Amino acid sequence: MPSAAPARILIALATYNERDNLAPLLAEIHKTVPSADLLVIDDNSPDGTGRLADELAARNPHLHVLHRPGKLGLGTAILAGMRYALEHGYDLFVNMDADFSHHPRYLPALLAGMDGHDVMIGSRYVPGGGSVNWPLRRRLMSRGINTLVALLMRIPARDCSGAYRCYRVAKLRAVQLERVHSRGYSFQQEVLYRCRKAGCKIGETPILFENRRAGKSKVDVREALRSIAMIFRIGVPAFFGLD
Repeated sequence: MPSAAPARILIALATYNERDNLAPLLAEIHKTVPSADLLVIDDNSPDGTGRLADELAARNPHLHVLHRPGKLGLGTAILAGMRYALEHGYDLFVNMDADFSHHPRYLPALLAGMDGHDVMIGSRYVPGGGSVNWPLRRRLMSRGINTLVALLMRIPARDCSGAYRCYRVAKLRAVQLERVHSRGYSFQQEVLYRCRKAGCKIGETPILFENRRAGKSKVDVREALRSIAMIFRIGVPAFFGLD
């Protein structure tokens, strides 16, 4: 009996001013999962990240680049990656940050977990997980948001705010991505909620979240507040079974 064909994997990186991190991160990902294709989704980075991605892609047939006209929000970038995976027939879609806060060393465990799940989360809040050199304010915000999401949306996961994830592309077809309202940080919680509603089995594997190696953090207080408001907008109807 012939063995099943290996899964087609797409690993996506949403970038904005990540020129110093991009080449070493892509090299580390390729070393860890050499069979995967890579997708850089660049929001017209002023530092030339998009140009560098094009130069690297010209030498690497497994690397693809999407250019967007400006900074349109992390959620829309991940949605663009998901749609690319759907349109090009991939089996698994991985999203990770482009600043080494999500280290490629965890990719094998993330992918292995897909044997029994439809979504796998690289989690800071399961045994063995954690964060390194993360400001107390960010830790408290993350914990508070996860507590709120657990209460309102009943997602069976401890880390609903992290972006290091793998999705089964076939299940994304049932998630109704066109219904996703979030464009910023709240995308992470909303898409998990949509996955739960579509019957996805969600799992977690521990990671250590590390502060970026180079460049500046993109955390925006106004966007964080908008995202909290969006969580309430989605979560309150979900809590009362109205969605």
